Amino acid sequence: MSYVVLARKYRPRNFAEMVGQSHVVQALSNALTSQRLHHAYLFTGTRGVGKTTVSRILAKSLNCLGADGQGGITAEPCGVCQACTDIDAGRFVDYTELDAASNRGVDEVQSLLEQAVYKPVQGRFKVFMIDEVHMLTNTAFNAMLKTLEEPPEYLKFVLATTDPQKVPVTVLSRCLQFNLRPMAPETVLEHLQQVLQAEAVVAEVQALRLIARAARGSMRDALSLTDQAIAFGNGQLQEGAVRQMLGAVDRSYVLRLIDALARADGAALMQTIDTLRLNGLNAASTLEEMTSLLHAVQRERRSRPARDRAPRSGHAGRRDPAALQPVPARPGRAGPCARRICGAVDGVAAAAGFQAWRSLGGHSGKKKPEIGP
Repeated sequence: MSYVVLARKYRPRNFAEMVGQSHVVQALSNALTSQRLHHAYLFTGTRGVGKTTVSRILAKSLNCLGADGQGGITAEPCGVCQACTDIDAGRFVDYTELDAASNRGVDEVQSLLEQAVYKPVQGRFKVFMIDEVHMLTNTAFNAMLKTLEEPPEYLKFVLATTDPQKVPVTVLSRCLQFNLRPMAPETVLEHLQQVLQAEAVVAEVQALRLIARAARGSMRDALSLTDQAIAFGNGQLQEGAVRQMLGAVDRSYVLRLIDALARADGAALMQTIDTLRLNGLNAASTLEEMTSLLHAVQRERRSRPARDRAPRSGHAGRRDPAALQPVPARPGRAGPCARRICGAVDGVAAAAGFQAWRSLGGHSGKKKPEIGP
């Protein structure tokens, strides 16, 4: 039997298995339970967050027959009836998926709409799912407006897009819109642990954390990277191997950079940069890791009580009472060490050939960063 990639093998089959989209699951479940069903849905979000998956689960919920064949519209499809199994297998006659990226013309849309006049063959509803709907031409959008506004009672539209700004407002106003959010690294990490436990694959937590961060909120990307890491590590996921596969920067380099910046040691700084270049490590990921580490340090520092940060006086190890008062933040001003680090980070970016980083939020040196006490 051929191998099934993790992203397909562990695709959610019902709303209970959906990860990181509780706001969408709750709204659709309540609508299905009360049978307050809209005729058109628009799912938006970045790649790999579950737009097509939600569409298929919704189609199963509308057409589920139940394990005994007597079921109705439900928020919990049985997964064993003919309608559910056929939709999972991609052979349900009344569920049609159209890829608008390759079928974007008016002829393809009209061919799809011609099927709308016929009642469902197997299920209760026909479901037309148009993926990457923003790729349709203007004439194709115009051709579907009337049917989208007043479809037959047995027809449901499900549209999905990664770029809702390109969808005409005339289409948006006819749809119930749901935004599927990018998933937090912690959410991706927990799901990867469950998947690898089911696959009986040994994995280090730090290795999974690297994959979760590299996925950028996409569960499909995370599972694809996990497949690649399993092959790279010969069945095991170890931090060193995963870091090498991703080209991620070891934190020791980041600590050396920050230490050199704090000490204003230009020679050590350039030596570390040269080492990163010789090892083929990405300068952009180095800056990202540095920013993440400095943010974590600052967050930890601000979360501690003021008395824990106060210096001690010279009498019997007691704290200086005057130092127990928190120092007010001075917006627009930073200490010399902070100014040196922020200014030198710009130098690291420029030296590594990433001047564009400055236009994306790097400090130019003319405007001082706002750093509190």
